Amino acid sequence: MASRVLWKGAISFGLVHIPVALHSATSESGIDFDWLDKRSMDPVGYKRINKRTGREITKENIVKGVEYEDGQYVVLTEDEIKSAYPKTTQTIEIESFVPNTDIPFVYLERPYYVAPINKGQKVYALLRDTLLKTQRVGVARVIIQTKQHLAVLVPSGPVLVLNLLRWGTDIRPLEELNLPPVGAKAAGLSEKELAMAKQLVDDMTGKWDPKQFSDSFKDDIMALVERKAKEGKLESVEQPEESEETESRSGAKIIDLTELLQRSLRKGGGDAAKAKATPKPKASAKTPARRKTAAKSASHASARRRAA
Repeated sequence: MASRVLWKGAISFGLVHIPVALHSATSESGIDFDWLDKRSMDPVGYKRINKRTGREITKENIVKGVEYEDGQYVVLTEDEIKSAYPKTTQTIEIESFVPNTDIPFVYLERPYYVAPINKGQKVYALLRDTLLKTQRVGVARVIIQTKQHLAVLVPSGPVLVLNLLRWGTDIRPLEELNLPPVGAKAAGLSEKELAMAKQLVDDMTGKWDPKQFSDSFKDDIMALVERKAKEGKLESVEQPEESEETESRSGAKIIDLTELLQRSLRKGGGDAAKAKATPKPKASAKTPARRKTAAKSASHASARRRAA
């Protein structure tokens, strides 16, 4: 299948803009179990259920609330929520460059391929090769579908990869874990144990080849599906029609690259990046409320995915 463009805009640093398009770098390969009504083989979708009464309620009777304390909620209107959305831009705004070993893997969330458009190949190649040569990555902000994301722009062979990052407040502190102390002596490890462990690692070391690994559960389920289909055990399901949403997106223009780089250096690109990277103070609710909200949002999103 041809790669579908998910977002169009530009990478921006200093006065340089690189028109690009985002393509998903991953695809869901797990088993998608659809819910069906066994009496009629009709698709079964997500319903809005009152958890206390068990009754279905209409969309008009639903409001959104944030739990501030146990059992105490603040109700927000749709207009109040919309006013808090970040202003939509079509820009991957690089705020700083950091060494490519500085960002721990635990922050990485979702990758996207970034490809040049609108004659942006030369300046795209310049940024990619400069990052490779300096062993740097670009820390950026990007807004996708009204949601603001922290991201890192990483060169990977011929392509730039935009990997969305988890916010620092979403990473649990290590202090919650009972971890052994760092260092062989502090952890009570002997030289013999270290030598044996190193030999075992050396014996099992090889080149990374993703084709060697597969989802055995998926393979077994699909083999079962194939067998039952060949036996004629098929049910006809008619899916309801869905409307397609289209979005108009604009590309970015490029002017002389050398001139942009010179102007960016004259304006002090490094100082500007540091100024942009300094977060503005915001009023916030209590920390427990934020944690509960994040946990509930993740739970609700998971429930919707299972029901979809």
